[in-house]
Amino acid sequence: MESDKRVGNANPPQKPMQAHGVLVLDKPSGPSSTQCLERIKRTLGQRKIGHAGTLDPLAQGVLLVLLGQATKIASYLTEGRKQYQGLLRLGVETDTYDVLGKIVRTSDCSEANTQEIRTAILEWEGLTEQEVPPYSAAKHQGRPLYALSRSGRDVPVKRKSIHIYQAEVLEMDFPLVRFRVECSAGTYIRSLVHSLGKRLRCGAVLEELIRERSHPFVLDQAHGLQAVLDEPEAFAEKVIALGEALPHFPQHVLSPEQARIVRHGGRLSWNFSSSVPYGAEPPVQGTRALFLDERRQPLALVELREADGVLQWTILRGLF
Repeated sequence: MESDKRVGNANPPQKPMQAHGVLVLDKPSGPSSTQCLERIKRTLGQRKIGHAGTLDPLAQGVLLVLLGQATKIASYLTEGRKQYQGLLRLGVETDTYDVLGKIVRTSDCSEANTQEIRTAILEWEGLTEQEVPPYSAAKHQGRPLYALSRSGRDVPVKRKSIHIYQAEVLEMDFPLVRFRVECSAGTYIRSLVHSLGKRLRCGAVLEELIRERSHPFVLDQAHGLQAVLDEPEAFAEKVIALGEALPHFPQHVLSPEQARIVRHGGRLSWNFSSSVPYGAEPPVQGTRALFLDERRQPLALVELREADGVLQWTILRGLF
């Protein structure tokens, strides 16, 4: 009688169910943000997936992966401040403004002194706009700039508004300079480095970049990509539930009748309940909040707006 021998794993790990929430990923340097998402989608069966705040292939650190219903809140996570730690190299310029690009010029930077470099980095705090890199996903007439660059076509110079809240030098080991910067969403750190090199007249290129914070989440909360992929049974534990994904939004629990009104697109008065913690005076117009139903499940993102002569909570995004 033949023995019943089976080759390989007869019971491969089961893919987790579709999650609804935020995975704080520690993106590795190398793959693009989209490639990281594709691996999670394919390996862990997360069909509905997106992210808030793209990281370049060179960059690593906090990437907010949005799953299921959380893809609806992308814009409210993307708009937050970002904090980066970077390493730049003086005396080199590339077409992409980072070390992954083609070298277009090298220079002698021996005349740049430490005080001049430090001053130039601190001057980032005075910037209100920057030039968009020619190799970027920003679009011109519907085409990304990197596609125009790779095809050899002229790339229009685009500028965008930015805000640098803080910049500091952490370490200097000439020609390498390590720095930290806190900035508005969408700021190109490699453009900051490129402009620094132009001001110092010797060129500079971004060699390493770590996103330490993407408000309201930090690197200490992040999970490595390989650990996420290798532990499908623990995936759900790593996902921050949708109701906790916007900790900077005040939360209000609605009664069944109030929830019914909101589900039908209606508004609620700013003081619809005694549990709303604003006292006798209404909060300022534009205040945002998260409405939960009686089971404390996310119902809608709302904003306080004037309607019919009074302040009312108006739906920004339904989550039910």
